[in-house]
Amino acid sequence: MGKLLLTGVDGNLGKQAAAYLLDLVNKDQVIFCGYDPSSLKQYEEQGIDTHVTNFNKLDGLAEAFAGADKIALISMPFVGIKRQKAHKNVVDAAKAAGVKQIIYTSLVNATDETNPSVEKIDHAYTENYIKSVGLDYIFLRNSQYAEAMITNYFTYVKTDGVLKNSQGDGKMAYISRTDCAKAVAHALATHDYHEAILNINGPELLTISEFVAVGNEVTGHNISYQEITDEENYLIFDAMGVPRTTDGIFKEDSEAPFSSEGMVTFAQAIRLGKMDQFTDDFVKLTGQQPMTVKYMFEHSDDFQVGERHSKDN
Repeated sequence: MGKLLLTGVDGNLGKQAAAYLLDLVNKDQVIFCGYDPSSLKQYEEQGIDTHVTNFNKLDGLAEAFAGADKIALISMPFVGIKRQKAHKNVVDAAKAAGVKQIIYTSLVNATDETNPSVEKIDHAYTENYIKSVGLDYIFLRNSQYAEAMITNYFTYVKTDGVLKNSQGDGKMAYISRTDCAKAVAHALATHDYHEAILNINGPELLTISEFVAVGNEVTGHNISYQEITDEENYLIFDAMGVPRTTDGIFKEDSEAPFSSEGMVTFAQAIRLGKMDQFTDDFVKLTGQQPMTVKYMFEHSDDFQVGERHSKDN
């Protein structure tokens, strides 16, 4: 039997997925890949097979993937043609290396052409390309990370107390990034899913007003929500120094380590009801219940969005 290969172990999601995977399988069954050699050192010291990989280049990837039956491709953090090419390189190398199945971290409602999120374009491309080359797959279509909005909540605690964005009354089943990492690990370890699309979402559909109300109940703060237009949303991020696209320059320690184009079109998609997928796929995959927004607010220090780790944009 071949090994289970996990990419992106130098990122927030991948590092958590690696820890969960090592709880599920023996370390001699795994291969860990990342672009940052220093992030692999702790695994090398445990005797784990590791490879430094740069998905922007096809050279050497098939060799790094050799011996793997399954690969978990954690989607790259930049958006656009560059990400599509990087993902294509991974898929092509996996095919050449004889990999049998790819697990891919996608986005809810990724292939809906009416979904305005710019993020979903690359996810739809990658899903379709994986299918086109004939590989078995598990697509983990993640809901929005709750960490992003918990961090956002506390940003407004420190300012005027009015959380502003353009998602209106749209609903989202917010999921912890930690639970998304758990889903990746279980998808790698399982043999039960083939050509499967799983929606990885939290235990409840919430509007952003309801999300804020949970935060207020737990923390004692009195944050309110104000709906603004998409263009006003862009201007807020501009004032924070957030780049409009992932080709821009990201500030260190930013409380919004994403591009504003990604965030604003995501908010638009939520407002239009394009992101309100709600299933028990996470429970079926992991055998566990996803964490609630209330729990994450109660342990908010552990559920912040964190730093941006990408060095390839």
